[in-house]
Amino acid sequence: MQARSAQNAERVAGRLRRWEGHREQRRRELIAAAVIAIRRLGRSVTMDDIAAEAGVAKPVLYRMFRDKAELYRAVGSSVAGERLIPALIAELSQRRDPRAYVEAMIDTYLRLIESEPELYRFIVHPVLDERDGQPDLVRTYKEVIADHVARVIDSVLPGDRDSTLTQSWSRALVGMVHEAGDWWIEQPTMSRAVLAAQLTDLAWGGVSALFRTSDQSRSPAS
Repeated sequence: MQARSAQNAERVAGRLRRWEGHREQRRRELIAAAVIAIRRLGRSVTMDDIAAEAGVAKPVLYRMFRDKAELYRAVGSSVAGERLIPALIAELSQRRDPRAYVEAMIDTYLRLIESEPELYRFIVHPVLDERDGQPDLVRTYKEVIADHVARVIDSVLPGDRDSTLTQSWSRALVGMVHEAGDWWIEQPTMSRAVLAAQLTDLAWGGVSALFRTSDQSRSPAS
């Protein structure tokens, strides 16, 4: 009896695992369809538009995403986790001096905005239905990026330090570049290279202090 119960429980657990795997794969497919629709139609794309692009009925979207706000979060997380962060890692894997690392991070973020303007607008300037409320979707997007940037900083910056230092600095950097990039994409009065250089000049004064602190922490006491 106990053996049969265990077998039944395992079969149920197996079905649940398969369903979760299928559901996750389906969500990825729908997010990919949403990205295509956003590129074509802009940030005012509707759930009907996305369903049509995916070739499914709209109720299918609502089975995978509770509302449009959840779909926004999923697209934002996908862009941050699958596009921006790998691009940052690729840039930072190259041998550079510390200041060049900062410029590479800033330029990579601006390059994503420049190459995907409609996708960027969809994420940071959401057009939601009233029933979706107004969750802070931009904060979610920036938090994902800042957490990754903090880990990158820890991997690049020598020495030991309080983790709150890199967490606070990563949020300051992301916030600064995000706000400047948000202005720039609507008012492109300068090239990406010029903006990246200006923001690097602004950021480096503070970042260089982190490197000096790390150097001092590694120096023997006099």
